[in-house]
Amino acid sequence: MKSIYNMTVILIALFATCAIFSYPFFKPNVQETITFFPINPQVKFKTAETELKLDSPLSILWKEGSTLDRKAYLRQDVGLLFANGKLIAKMGDWKQNAATISQQKKININQNQILQAITFHHAEIHEANQIYSAQKITNTTLYTALQSPNKLYTFQFPKTAQEQQLKEKLDQHQVQLLQNTLNKGDRHFFINLKSYRVFHFTEFFNRAAVGLPGMSRDKSEKVVGQLWEGLYKGYFLGIKEKDGTVVDPIGSTIPIILLANDQSHLLVLTETANGEPILLRQMI
Repeated sequence: MKSIYNMTVILIALFATCAIFSYPFFKPNVQETITFFPINPQVKFKTAETELKLDSPLSILWKEGSTLDRKAYLRQDVGLLFANGKLIAKMGDWKQNAATISQQKKININQNQILQAITFHHAEIHEANQIYSAQKITNTTLYTALQSPNKLYTFQFPKTAQEQQLKEKLDQHQVQLLQNTLNKGDRHFFINLKSYRVFHFTEFFNRAAVGLPGMSRDKSEKVVGQLWEGLYKGYFLGIKEKDGTVVDPIGSTIPIILLANDQSHLLVLTETANGEPILLRQMI
């Protein structure tokens, strides 16, 4: 993994460095934003899940849902589904004065794949003239294999030598794809990788759940909330390329998170479907 990236094409989106406060009498388009506010530890998600399961011989049902322990001023769930290291589908829903959100989508599959789904469950709560957040992340992985031209079988954990061999092959393919994303960035961005901890997308959030390196769980939750605020605007709704064109994130590679060793910022590296490397920057 090389440590210096040559800059020829660069897009840096500077995310919010602190919570952006809004008020009940002024609310921007709630459908098109996620805003992080201080987390209220007393507000809990009663349920939250992300699920992938075989639905028909050649399709997978992708489901997600969550229920807060109270009605919230704004409830939002944002889901991303990756296959073999690239985004193939997304889901997003929001409700006002609600506790529950549930979404599902059928995905046609006709090849061996590693599917990874992740959901950001979020709530904005207005209580006693204060605004708080509640958040939770759920994710799941499913391997699919063609048993015949017209039939899939699936597994989460390999139980046979054949399944283990398939898992290793698919995992290696994805690792190589993401390594290629880093290598391509080598020709476009100046980043001293020795100054960062590198995480793949779901790995980053799994680590944040127990505390990011050198951070408390509370600070890690703040970083996660602010990251999703930026990802929603700069990735989920569309990726802004260098020429100003906003492109659909479908087909882009799984984001790679680079957390600065000094905990001052993090970088998000991805590559659009048309091959343009994108670098997003968020201050901590």
